[in-house]
Amino acid sequence: MLLASVALITLLLTAFGSGGSSAVLTAAPAPATRLLPAGPPRPQVVALQSTLRLQLPVAQSRVTAIGYHASGDGALALDPVGRQANQGLVSRVARSIFGGGTSGLRYYALGGEGGPTTASLDVGAAPGTDVYAPVDGTIVGITPYVLAGRHYGARLDVQPSGNPSIVVSLTHLRPDPSLTVGSPVAATTSKLGTIIDFAKVERQALAHVTQDAGNHVSIEVHPAATLSIP
Repeated sequence: MLLASVALITLLLTAFGSGGSSAVLTAAPAPATRLLPAGPPRPQVVALQSTLRLQLPVAQSRVTAIGYHASGDGALALDPVGRQANQGLVSRVARSIFGGGTSGLRYYALGGEGGPTTASLDVGAAPGTDVYAPVDGTIVGITPYVLAGRHYGARLDVQPSGNPSIVVSLTHLRPDPSLTVGSPVAATTSKLGTIIDFAKVERQALAHVTQDAGNHVSIEVHPAATLSIP
């Protein structure tokens, strides 16, 4: 009798229940803001080279990581702004005691061989991200960037205003078609191009500290007299 009662109750609930189908959970669509251009970055100094102040060239919301590595092509050492995220124990203790690195920026030391360990600045962002001028100045060179015998975008050389002794070089980007040699650019305002996907042609050091392939725009500062043209 007990079993029959349970079966009857189950049958009634099935026949006269809500009749609604089970809810299916679906992922919400990506926010529309993620599909739109981020626009220029807010003015924020990311590195120094003597009196030269390099501004962040990518919108803050699109930066995946910031890293520095050695470069053996004559690039000058940069002074990072912010706090090293992968520093050693001694450095962490010293920073906690004496302070420093209060800008909010976090960067990684990526190693490398030849030249100063902070000669090349990599600002990570997804391919297609807009890149803006890191300094006020003038475009003095637009040359193909060659890797393994093939062209991948271009190298843009910018001579900073009032400082003809150095040139700021940017690579890993596709230049904006409106740019020509002689074009004036303004820091964080003038668009220079978009980041190119280099994942299939080189192992990018920044990938060790990001959740993606480590694509980025690379920035170096060279003495103008020794800058080599590919």
